Amino acid sequence: MTDLREANRGAVLSDLLLHRPTTRTAIAQRTGLSAATISRAVEVLVADGVVREVSEVVSANRGRRAVALDLVGERSVVAGVDLGASATRVVLVDFAGSELRRWEQPTRSDLPAADLADWLAGMLTDRSADLGAGLAAVSVGLPGAVAESGAVSNAPNLPQVMDPGFVTGLRRAGGVGVRVDNDVNYALLGEQRRGAAAHAGDAAMVTIGAGLGAALAIDGRILHGRHGLIGEFGQLPAGPMGTRLEHMVTGPGILRRAEEAGVPLARPQDLFAEEHRLSPLRTQFDHALQIVLTAVAVASEPEVVVLGGGIADSLAGDLDRYQATLGATLQVAPRLVPAELGAFSGAIGAAIDAVHSLYADLGAEPGLGGGHGRSAAS
Repeated sequence: MTDLREANRGAVLSDLLLHRPTTRTAIAQRTGLSAATISRAVEVLVADGVVREVSEVVSANRGRRAVALDLVGERSVVAGVDLGASATRVVLVDFAGSELRRWEQPTRSDLPAADLADWLAGMLTDRSADLGAGLAAVSVGLPGAVAESGAVSNAPNLPQVMDPGFVTGLRRAGGVGVRVDNDVNYALLGEQRRGAAAHAGDAAMVTIGAGLGAALAIDGRILHGRHGLIGEFGQLPAGPMGTRLEHMVTGPGILRRAEEAGVPLARPQDLFAEEHRLSPLRTQFDHALQIVLTAVAVASEPEVVVLGGGIADSLAGDLDRYQATLGATLQVAPRLVPAELGAFSGAIGAAIDAVHSLYADLGAEPGLGGGHGRSAAS
């Protein structure tokens, strides 16, 4: 009987999350559960501080009034973190998913793994201390591949996160559940829920900056793989003499190739100035990016591909041209769009994952936007 009651409570909460605010009658109509079952489930959720009655609404049934239900936002606070090699971005949201605070600051990449974990945990604790509820969950996007086991690899720009002591230290120092995933996976989740890929179940994201990353989603679920290598298209040896694509399109790669070619560039973004449009260096970049986009398109047939990152920000005026070339190659092409959430795509996606992990703990069904990250091992 207890299992049945918990299942009913989870079903009611799942429906509320998708249709909030809503009424008991509306939940009954959508779920098929009896009015008595829903009333008992709501009583438990209210008693546990998960749900509250917020207002009266006029129903279609002879103008009778029904009481609307919604989440108790102040129940808890969660953090979404995008931990980059140069900058760390954080978004705090409440239990209802409403943003409370965001900030960006330089990453202490000079610290060893354990100290980096302590620095991050301390920052989160300090910056959330005045919000009433303590931190209930943290999700962290990392610049590397994250395996099912939680092990991190392919993180050359911030190698400390590959040390098992980083994630375990973060969990120990923070005192809460910590989930980790690839930073681009979280960026795609953010754009799917609140940005440029909203309402696109089949979507992808490509970020180009200090590194090259990609994330793929089918039917709204982000793909991972046992070792977290799905989307690591930068490893493809598709450039001249087997050069990896990552070295052809990223900021460090552009500067390295410009120096080899004797082309003076003060910064990677200068390659996209009009004076370099027909240069061999720009042609090589365009060709490499087309390989990346083609690989993404044939890997999962996304409806839309979101481009983000410091280099991608310079390509907004060229997206139609890239899309046309992609269409000529494949006969059909996904829409190419810039990220709407900007540099905070990853932190917002991580925050969404963190708050949905709380919903899952309460019995809500998966598929509501959470469950993408991997729980850190103890």
